[in-house]
Amino acid sequence: MNKTALLIVDIQNDFCPGGALPVPDGDKIVPVVNMLIACAQGENWPIFASRDWHPQNHISFKEQGGQWPAHCLQSTKGAELHPDLKLPQNKFTLISKGTEQNKDSYSTFGGTDLEQQLRRHGITKLLICGLALDYCVKASALDAKKLEFEVIVFENATRAVNVSSNDGLYAKVEMWNNEIKIMNFPEFN
Repeated sequence: MNKTALLIVDIQNDFCPGGALPVPDGDKIVPVVNMLIACAQGENWPIFASRDWHPQNHISFKEQGGQWPAHCLQSTKGAELHPDLKLPQNKFTLISKGTEQNKDSYSTFGGTDLEQQLRRHGITKLLICGLALDYCVKASALDAKKLEFEVIVFENATRAVNVSSNDGLYAKVEMWNNEIKIMNFPEFN
């Protein structure tokens, strides 16, 4: 029997419209994510929510030679999870990533204890949603698959940055090629 967990990736103010690094329509996924949260609560599945939690002068920032504008700085409003997310108080695990100045990680597994926590819960199946499809969602899904979890990504609960116009499509193809299921909620089993 599969033991399932929900992973909500980086639905933070800075990745939503008005933020420092907005994903187009990033906030539009929140209602679907809230349905996933309700489903997870109803099934007693563990819920994990990740966040970028960057120090000043993080290696990913343009000022340091990185690709992105400064975003998700520790203890700022931009780093907070989207206010409309209906995460259950004290009943989810917060995973902070990108916390070291000279290390970057798109994956929620990079430099965190997420794998150990999932193993402790006996998790075999990971449901993934969040931002952004072509970066942190894709990297997390691919790492989870490499770690031999069954992985489902909910297309209607994620959005792509699309730095290049087809990045989101290419991300989906790469995930399909790695046997990651991509579907819409609530059509899954």
